[in-house]
Amino acid sequence: MDRRKFLKNNGLALGGLTVLSSNANALGMLAGINPLKDFKSNRPAESDRTFKSEGVESLIKEVKAAIKDKEVAWMFENCYPNTIDTTVDYEVIDGKPDTFIITGDIDAMWLRDSTAQVWPYIPLIEKDEKIRNLVKGLVNRQVKCVLKDPYANAFYKDLSKRSEWESDKPSPIPGVHERKWEIDSLCYVVRLANQYYESTGDTSIFDKDWDKAMRLLVKTLRTEQRKDGTSPYRFERVTSYMIDSPVFSGTGRPLKPVGLIASMFRPSDDATMLPFLIPSNVFAVVSLRQLSNIYKKELKDDKFSKECADFADEVDAAIQKYAVSEHLDFGKIYAYEVDGFGNKSYMDDANVPSLMSLNYLGAVETSDTVYKNTRNFLLSDSNPYYLTGKAAEGQASPHTGKEKIWPMGIILRAMTSEDDEEIIKCITMLKKTHAGTGFMHEAFHKDDPTDFNRSWFAWANTLFGELIIKVYHERKGILNKQFS
Repeated sequence: MDRRKFLKNNGLALGGLTVLSSNANALGMLAGINPLKDFKSNRPAESDRTFKSEGVESLIKEVKAAIKDKEVAWMFENCYPNTIDTTVDYEVIDGKPDTFIITGDIDAMWLRDSTAQVWPYIPLIEKDEKIRNLVKGLVNRQVKCVLKDPYANAFYKDLSKRSEWESDKPSPIPGVHERKWEIDSLCYVVRLANQYYESTGDTSIFDKDWDKAMRLLVKTLRTEQRKDGTSPYRFERVTSYMIDSPVFSGTGRPLKPVGLIASMFRPSDDATMLPFLIPSNVFAVVSLRQLSNIYKKELKDDKFSKECADFADEVDAAIQKYAVSEHLDFGKIYAYEVDGFGNKSYMDDANVPSLMSLNYLGAVETSDTVYKNTRNFLLSDSNPYYLTGKAAEGQASPHTGKEKIWPMGIILRAMTSEDDEEIIKCITMLKKTHAGTGFMHEAFHKDDPTDFNRSWFAWANTLFGELIIKVYHERKGILNKQFS
């Protein structure tokens, strides 16, 4: 697709969302009640959509027909296809599919977000060749990104483009939008390739470039164990926000090498407080074991397979020793961040990976005692970032301050729940807090959903669609209810 047309289409989509939100505010409407009683679709016109899939359209019709609540059905229709409707730039480069996916209102692709954005479409991959090529193209594009800079979290389509954050120290190289070191960025690259492989059996993605990228990925994770106390990474940004840079000239707080991997940033793109971010270390264990399996089974490299497996075991053992401890009220739970010296931070962030999302990521079972205890803690007033307001209750993030709840946190709570009433409660809160837009937002004020961040946040939208599809397949009866 022509890049100008791509941006024009996305600008139209963003403009439509912004206007709708503004109208809702101007009308002073009650949270969650849409003035458009016919619930007309807020999707871009078909000619303006950035990607089209018959499989997606068919599933929308199927699931929407099963949802009794017209407003929730309308939200699902708007949200589930939002990634393909507004964020995809797909083409074939050198005979290979190539997919670039912007996060929404920022013209850059995050490794994390792009994987999460296409994730709900992967179940369609066997029946829909377009979706198969879309995902395969993203695997190929992410490989280019990792080889460009394994420490970067976000990239441009044009790998020669200079960053708007050129003043960062060190300045990002051309093609890199931002260079915030986050463990999960690399984990999401593995997660996507592994799921594509498991869904299709297609091993053609495991070419020389992929192999080179994976070895660089593992090397980077090894380096960030900082066993000799050093790292080549630092990051400084001139800003008034403390969370935009690690302390001590961009190197982060002191840590004691114990086998965990240091992450200078969280998946919110906020600087960590303590260097060992536990949800991301747990995610790394999952990713390393996936790589071990691929290299053993498909690439026949037992040596590298064992290296990945041993690395995973080492990190897992360190998590159990340094991040799991007895809480005064909840029993043994996971800490959010630790430093290896014995200091721990008990909280969570609504982004993924989070402690809440460990089951969603396939790291733990819902029946796991430590996870259950941790989940109980996260949904209590003992968690400093669990907010209760007039509009809703849910997980927050330091990224958006002390008074805003993240729809993503509410969605992940529902997706990791085995309680119908809890799931119903979550969907009801999401219905009441979209501020009449029919879309999810990054965050909304706990007392006033019309005070929200980001009109166009494709990951949150698509994740809501993923939740409704999960409920449709596993607890269809819930969709026969009115959510009020």
